[in-house]
Amino acid sequence: MKYTQLGRTGLKVSRLVLGTMNFGPQTDEADSHAIMDAALDAGINFFDTANVYGWGENKGRTEEIIGTWFAKDPAHRDKVVLATKVYGNMGADGAAWPNHDKLSALNIRRAVDASLKRLQTDHIDVYQFHHIDRATSFEEIWQAIDVLVQQGKILYAGSSNFPGYKIAQANEIAARRGGTIGLVSEQCLYNLFERRAEMEVIPAAQEYGLGVIPWSPLHGGMLGGVIRKEVAGGRRTSGRTAEALTNPAVRAQIESYEDLLDKHGLEPGETALAWLLTRPGVTGPIVGPRTADQLESAIRASELELSEELLTELGEIFPGPGPSPEAFAW
Repeated sequence: MKYTQLGRTGLKVSRLVLGTMNFGPQTDEADSHAIMDAALDAGINFFDTANVYGWGENKGRTEEIIGTWFAKDPAHRDKVVLATKVYGNMGADGAAWPNHDKLSALNIRRAVDASLKRLQTDHIDVYQFHHIDRATSFEEIWQAIDVLVQQGKILYAGSSNFPGYKIAQANEIAARRGGTIGLVSEQCLYNLFERRAEMEVIPAAQEYGLGVIPWSPLHGGMLGGVIRKEVAGGRRTSGRTAEALTNPAVRAQIESYEDLLDKHGLEPGETALAWLLTRPGVTGPIVGPRTADQLESAIRASELELSEELLTELGEIFPGPGPSPEAFAW
């Protein structure tokens, strides 16, 4: 496994990030533990989760599964760079009591203590804001984070789903406060099919020294050989992927992608991950395996070298938006 620094920090992390969103809802505790064992054995040391994972009545369940894995062997915690997130409503019935969601200082304090308890650890390495909070100032947010850092409960703060201007605003306010390192990472939707982050988000992250952690690297299965699987096994797609493929232009684009990779003898999902590892500013994509086989495929992708010819051909099928402001102005 290859490693890199997380943004401008001294923290060394693997170029693949183990996403745990499926732990609980789709993968039971025993299999989740086996996947984490295999990830650690393969050298993946960066694990990502969120307090809301588990969803519905089981919100927090994913953190609990990670916590029981840590409890089985204390060496696990020492080897893992642990990232979780705060923002979502943790009420099982979907109705948040006032101050039980978003990024007020009160909810941040409450949420971090609850996550620490579920995760069975005394600190979180990267505490991420899952979404922007339009009602809370960054002065308040950073004051809350500074207290948590001083208490040793978190080490770094990161963002997720932030627009570029909020990344800039957050770090400018952190710099004015002094003594606050600011955001060190941004977790954003970014893949071959969805490249809008290249306009503003990734340039802002690079300018301010944030590591970029793409989520949904296969775009909900769209880039994982979906048409090939339909033809070979009669597998039916569902959800947003199925809806998108009803668009003839999108279906033709995905067919061109799969045909290109057939010509090169490559697997679509592995190629999509490998492509992200070539992108400027990317620390590593989040892979969310439901099974050990899916994890093995992701690990193979981290070792895949894509030729310049193939990268050019991929860019022709999935052209990026171009930089800002040229993408939308002269």
